Amino acid sequence: MSEQWKALRILKHALGSGKISHAYLFHGPSGTGRLAMARAFAKALFCTAGGDDACGVCLECRKFEHGNQTDLITVAPDGQSIKIDQIRELQRDMSYRNSGTKWKIYMVEQADKMTQAAANSLLKFLEEPVSPVVAILITDNGQAVLPTIRSRTQWVPFLPMSPESMLEALVAEGASALLARTAVQMSSGLDGARQFLQQNQFAEIRNLVIQLGKESSTRFTAAMITAQQQLFKTELAEHTQLLLSMFVIWFKDLIQFQAGRQGNIVFIDQLDWIGKHAFDRSFAGWVSCIEHTLEASKRMRANVTPQLAFEQLLVNLQEG
Repeated sequence: MSEQWKALRILKHALGSGKISHAYLFHGPSGTGRLAMARAFAKALFCTAGGDDACGVCLECRKFEHGNQTDLITVAPDGQSIKIDQIRELQRDMSYRNSGTKWKIYMVEQADKMTQAAANSLLKFLEEPVSPVVAILITDNGQAVLPTIRSRTQWVPFLPMSPESMLEALVAEGASALLARTAVQMSSGLDGARQFLQQNQFAEIRNLVIQLGKESSTRFTAAMITAQQQLFKTELAEHTQLLLSMFVIWFKDLIQFQAGRQGNIVFIDQLDWIGKHAFDRSFAGWVSCIEHTLEASKRMRANVTPQLAFEQLLVNLQEG
């Protein structure tokens, strides 16, 4: 949690000083521990021992741990969105629930998924807070929450996890370190990296990138044949954009080696080859390989046939 020192400092200060806002907006990438911290904050608010953390032994803490804390209500999207009926039900619950605790707390997960009507209904509730009620809104996109709601909440920012922490977390969950290293480079958060790793073809695509990366620099015809046989004649063809993202990382690795930053290399299992070939082109030469790759990706998004765009890319890489 130490990476989230900003959020921690705001919440510990609130608990320590007793100046609790009636609404908080926890915002930042998913996988950064927002929900866990929201629950820890709620538990500390219910705790009867006081202080800037929950004691874990008082009756309220034990009720919380056993899931019997009736003064905590959580709302999450029902299907694609949070609907007005869910917010109305929350307001009804909040108006008559209080089992003798000091606070009533509600959490809204994925708060940016509220329909316009639900958001307006919640806004009324925030504007006339029934005292000891605390709202915790959780979202990965604070800007997508209604501006009028944003202005009535205290912002609690969650910072993206460092690549090292993400890698550590994924390996602890049982992911292959090599694959996780690649997934982390391709996503902005832990959930995104997990999604990449869950794709059956992720390892296959990585292997293909290594083969094409080597061939595209030195053996143009071989690269063309590999692309036809192993990419466009297989189901990997539908993952061409993913392959291009990895291709960019491959060229970046060659630049990292040239710059003497071996520790940053993602395709670490290919260090020998990378070491032998990093100086085959100038720094600017590898940068232009990255630009060609990004251009191919852009052309595919503009509906150029993937195979055509990819073959053109191989020609461009050959020419340098």
